[in-house]
Amino acid sequence: MKHKSNKVTRREFLGLSALGLTGLTILPSWAINGVRIAPSDRINLGFIGLGRQGISDFQAFSRCSGVQVVAGSDVDSIKNDRFRNVVKEWQEKNSLPLKCNTYEFYEDLLERKDIDAVSIATPDHWHALTAIHACQSGKDVYCQKPLSYTITESLAMVEAARKHKRVFQVGSQQRSSAEFQKAVALVLEGKIGHIEKIYVRIGEPPKPFDLPEVPVPSNLNFRMWLGPLNNPKVHYNPAMCPPIAPPDYKEKGEWATWRYYRETGNGYTGDWGAHHFDIAQWAMGLDGTGPVEYIPAGYNGTKYTTLKYANGVVMTEQPFRDDKPDDKGIQFIGTNGWIKVARGYIECSDPSLLKKTEQEIAAGSFEVSAPHMQDFLDAMRTRLNPIAPVEAGCSTNILCCLINIATELNRPVKWDPVTLSFGDDKEAKAHRLYHYDYREPYRLPYWEL
Repeated sequence: MKHKSNKVTRREFLGLSALGLTGLTILPSWAINGVRIAPSDRINLGFIGLGRQGISDFQAFSRCSGVQVVAGSDVDSIKNDRFRNVVKEWQEKNSLPLKCNTYEFYEDLLERKDIDAVSIATPDHWHALTAIHACQSGKDVYCQKPLSYTITESLAMVEAARKHKRVFQVGSQQRSSAEFQKAVALVLEGKIGHIEKIYVRIGEPPKPFDLPEVPVPSNLNFRMWLGPLNNPKVHYNPAMCPPIAPPDYKEKGEWATWRYYRETGNGYTGDWGAHHFDIAQWAMGLDGTGPVEYIPAGYNGTKYTTLKYANGVVMTEQPFRDDKPDDKGIQFIGTNGWIKVARGYIECSDPSLLKKTEQEIAAGSFEVSAPHMQDFLDAMRTRLNPIAPVEAGCSTNILCCLINIATELNRPVKWDPVTLSFGDDKEAKAHRLYHYDYREPYRLPYWEL
């Protein structure tokens, strides 16, 4: 098909994915004296991925000042309908212009010149392409954790954000929570001495895909849901992307189960590891780097998955509270004491290190995190790094991927966080969580790094 202009259209989607949005020339919608300011100081947002997490992220953004939501995109037409209705109801209550278009193809949303930033809550295997294409089209990015499905995707996302000078916030919202900030501050200030060990409880690694195949509903473009995934074992099952229907439009049951299977996600290792390992690395001042050796549970009698840092710190995936062994959280063990922290909870071997008002911190909603969204919006206005920049999300995701690689290979894996390489370990480098070939015609820009 011939076109009279260079504008990329929806019909050119397949070529768009292969070319990496090279045809788009979208400019920021606002700029004053070097600081970008939206009309009436209002930032226009678009949302890509409109499931349970996407709606939760919208609700958090909607509580921030100076925000308008103008578009959403999902491969499920019913979720598009729900999002449009929810946004318009919010706009009416807040006397905002009633405008929110929805699209099946996210590149249609990226063509909008009035959108300043996108919030991405797709399944993990779509994070890299949507975020990179958003950066290439001049939009700042808020992307849910874990940053990506594979190591090379995370590295490509860092490259795209920096090459195109984008503000990029990862949805590791615990960095914006008081209990975690307090714990990190105490560790960084040396209040419990030199850190020797860290216990992190996150849960199980992913398991092989075993869901039975079910006919795809007419409202879901499942081929687009698969996108770059290149595994013939993966087929549709409603547990992977829970259906919704009027009148309440609410997901029933558990969170989408794609995250728990090797072929489509990284299990609790990626899902909760992206939160708690992120805090552990932040507290040690190791954003952008990571452990140098990964020993899986069960190898030569190793009870817990063990991660070793070059500085001698040892981190294990194990219970951090004896009284609640299944709770997810962190314990920092130093030469002069310990700190335990989880959502809504913080405890210290020296109670005097905690003010009375900070001993009890009420747990908030599971993934509703307006302070984290406000931090992103503030960073957009100042053009400074947000509290969870893409580099931090990258190093944490690499850590999680390497745990799963060592687990599946059932042996220790060594990694050089400086050269970002396995050395001469060809088997580890060939693992799908380092890199896999996308389904045609999709291509990952910058993956050669």
